[in-house]
Amino acid sequence: MKTFVILGTQDKAFPRLLKAVEASSLTGEILAQSGFTAYSSAKMKVVDYLGQEDFQKALQEADLVITHGGVGTIMQALSFGKKVIAAPRYGRYGEHQNDHQADIVESFAAKGYLLPYYDGDDLDEVLKKAEDFVPEPFRGNHEHFLQELNRYLTEVL
Repeated sequence: MKTFVILGTQDKAFPRLLKAVEASSLTGEILAQSGFTAYSSAKMKVVDYLGQEDFQKALQEADLVITHGGVGTIMQALSFGKKVIAAPRYGRYGEHQNDHQADIVESFAAKGYLLPYYDGDDLDEVLKKAEDFVPEPFRGNHEHFLQELNRYLTEVL
């Protein structure tokens, strides 16, 4: 199994997620894009950043994506139809300015798009759920926006 761990480009460290992956029962090939988080591991291949082409390739090849709670990364992984576990960064740990990623993760999880990994959860329990998890097909708002724009252009103007 191939797992891609993504910490994003936030200029604050997020070692909590890497430590959880390190301590988990996760096996197989694990690639972590750590961003501003300095981390070394015998379990994972850790790189600071991947170029766009390599990032897309890693995302396409992954069986599982474990990511921070950023909208852009989550939506990219979902657009590839990946199983996603999302862990919000928290302001109280200095991982972000505030806890808005918890709201993002909760929103995507409520729609069945991903599995949340919140502070205090056991990552192995979430990984166990991921084995049988089938994400809902991702439906962005793009089509609705175009329909409303078309309606406005034809009916209002």
